[in-house]
Amino acid sequence: MAEFIVAIELGSSKMTGIAGKKNLDGSISVLAVVKEDSTTCIRKGVVYNVDKTVQTISTIVKKLETALKAKIAHVYVGVGGQSIRSIKNTTVKELPQDTIVTQDMVIELMDANRSMQYPEQEILDVAIQEYKIDNQYQLDPVGIQCRHLEGNFINILWRKSFYRNFNKCFDNAGIAIAEVYLSPLALADAVLTDAERRGGCVLVDLGSDTTTVCVYNKNIVRHLAVIPLGSNNITKDIASLQMEEKDAEQMKLKFASAYTDPNDIDLTQTYPIDGERSVEMSKFVDIVEARMQEIIENVWCQVPSEYYDKLLGGIVLTGGGSNMKNIERAFRNHTRLDKIRVARFVSHTIQSNHPAITAKDATMCTVLGLLARGDMNCAGDEFSSTLFATDAPTAAPLADGPKSPRPLIETAGKGIVQTEAEKAEAEKARLRRLQEEEERRRAEEAEEEERRRKRENSLLHKVFTGLKTFGKKMVEDEEDDK
Repeated sequence: MAEFIVAIELGSSKMTGIAGKKNLDGSISVLAVVKEDSTTCIRKGVVYNVDKTVQTISTIVKKLETALKAKIAHVYVGVGGQSIRSIKNTTVKELPQDTIVTQDMVIELMDANRSMQYPEQEILDVAIQEYKIDNQYQLDPVGIQCRHLEGNFINILWRKSFYRNFNKCFDNAGIAIAEVYLSPLALADAVLTDAERRGGCVLVDLGSDTTTVCVYNKNIVRHLAVIPLGSNNITKDIASLQMEEKDAEQMKLKFASAYTDPNDIDLTQTYPIDGERSVEMSKFVDIVEARMQEIIENVWCQVPSEYYDKLLGGIVLTGGGSNMKNIERAFRNHTRLDKIRVARFVSHTIQSNHPAITAKDATMCTVLGLLARGDMNCAGDEFSSTLFATDAPTAAPLADGPKSPRPLIETAGKGIVQTEAEKAEAEKARLRRLQEEEERRRAEEAEEEERRRKRENSLLHKVFTGLKTFGKKMVEDEEDDK
């Protein structure tokens, strides 16, 4: 039976499917890559046309199956796009004196946080920041004695309607999902170094319709936001010079620079628009730099002020937009951070001859990050090599049943998103656990009541009570005699 991992990234300009195999030496061999235009069904990273998205997903899977000569049983999927944002939340638990914190207490705090309701928003993942134990902060509070336990969390949200559309697309396409990951966090795992995550950095994914900002410090994601601005906005600005967007895109790729030194601007130079028209270099520079400045300023506004001086890893740029000339200089000018790095490829060792991979132009980093995260064989039955086979091969059964609920402690902040079926199963498990705890509490109360009743009915208790009553009566009689 074939063995491979399949990942699909739902991008604004293209949807990418990739299949690969992990080798014993830790490297990844890419077996197939398929790209399909997604501009008619995905806008700013989210599904807005379900039917066309279903068709595109189905096309990608079929093309991958043809290249792999095997059925695909399930796929790994990345989600991102506009409306994803993070928000801080704190849950508190007051405890009796000298209580030792247990794992169950920590899970209760996480459950309370997960149960938070946001209007029209769905919690996709939770990044644990730290726990406050009385007046001290700890990453792991279990075993510590305290009276006040406080959990600080970053909840990563997405619109419920987008979440439902996403699940509906794969259900309608008949494609089972092995795991859903938050694309920005999978990307961070693939391109950031340990030193950058630990010392603090800002990861900026410059996409076509959106720009995603992730702030890391001490190996924890501290903030996540998606800005509805991308390199397509620059293309549209250039197209305002009365030209087709495809021509504007070509001009951008050929002439655009994120920063141009004023001394390098030639007032007599022009760039050709078509056979008869042209645009002055100075005007073209102004158009590109104005939009680029807006994107950079919006990125910097997303960095919480408390981390301005805690970014030892600087800013890491990736995505197709990071290929623009002088992009590092532009970010350096507007953020005043000297340490700027462009991550054009993932840190994993990738073996492939595919042009999209070997280009190392930062456009495949996210989907390669999704592929690297996968650890489940996605292969179904192999295609029959016999032309007139009597028994046609059938696809492996889809894993349509929900997986067992995964422990909150193990998955928190890992960018693992539950499907609707998994959410329902996890909620059942939570209610089951609460019911068991309630039954255990009632049983303990009943046992305590039984022990109390037995004490009251015991002979010694009756004698003690009788003596107590007799003594009380004698005292009352003496007082009456006085």
